Amino acid sequence: MLIDIVVPAVGESITSANVACWHKASGELVSKGELLVTLETDKVSHELTAASDGQLEILTTEGHEVPIASVIGRLDTRAVVSPASPISPISPVSPVSPVSPTIPTIPTSPSAPAAAVKPAAVDGRSTRRPMSTLRRKIATQLVTAQQTAAILTTFNEVDMSAVIELRRQGQETFLSRHGVKLGFMGFFVKAVVHSLKQVPSLNARIDGSDIVEHHYYDIGVAINTAKGLMVPVLRDCDKHSLARIEQDIAGYADKARAGKITLEDLQGGVFTVSNGGVFGSMLSTPILNSPQSGILGMHAIQPRPVARDGHVVIRPMMYLALSYDHRLVDGREAVTFLNQIKASLEEPTQLLLDGMG
Repeated sequence: MLIDIVVPAVGESITSANVACWHKASGELVSKGELLVTLETDKVSHELTAASDGQLEILTTEGHEVPIASVIGRLDTRAVVSPASPISPISPVSPVSPVSPTIPTIPTSPSAPAAAVKPAAVDGRSTRRPMSTLRRKIATQLVTAQQTAAILTTFNEVDMSAVIELRRQGQETFLSRHGVKLGFMGFFVKAVVHSLKQVPSLNARIDGSDIVEHHYYDIGVAINTAKGLMVPVLRDCDKHSLARIEQDIAGYADKARAGKITLEDLQGGVFTVSNGGVFGSMLSTPILNSPQSGILGMHAIQPRPVARDGHVVIRPMMYLALSYDHRLVDGREAVTFLNQIKASLEEPTQLLLDGMG
């Protein structure tokens, strides 16, 4: 019996997938449940396991992009060796280039496969290699955001002394009670929620000639992975404590490292927080995560001289950058929003109490 290995549908907007990695060789005997292949879509990675014991026949090699529902390989269950009836494995079949699958067209899926990806070419002075499906999608979204929104960025700086001190004092108790460390991102997410309630235009988006106002607070947190930037969404941040938010962030980080981020994890955010400071960035202008109307950029904390009560003191300062869609958000509203973020972080006691409860 031959069992087809088919590229599954993983979301309405996804029409193709890239064969990123075969974990078994063509002709190899595999067991039911063993990992066979990793597929990379324009949003997430997806792993396929063996539906039965059998011998693997690879039809589509790594690096090729094929439509959803394509047959990329087969399992021959006749090749399984049993004590009562030993059967010699069939000869391995050489991989072939993908062809248009003879299967019914499903809604949103193309009728023919995308062009095969060329292998990397090296001439001694440079290397040309194809962009991954995810990288191409990121590039397209960034260009689309620049072309469809009137992006403007406003800046401020925040004294992180109070947050740093609260983390120092409460870290041990927080960790023992909640099982995760008290980081910086949780404070920023809670501050963003508070500020969105004060400036609701940043919790809205433009859809054609309409304005869609959101009455929930699902905040995207940008996470850098080996495959590129991903923005999983923390749900209902207004209803959760600082501890729950830190736990959710840690959970997403683990899923990202394991390549387990799902399409549902990335959908539905109303605002994004991006932390370039972890890489040492001092200042940047973040690009909107379309169709959202705002994104907050965090940056590196640096000791700098500042004036306090007529004296120059050294404080741990961070530059903040708010990029927003000027079609929907006025400059006054953007400045108000950023000032509210600054105020919440410089007086963060209530944010910490939310997480300790």
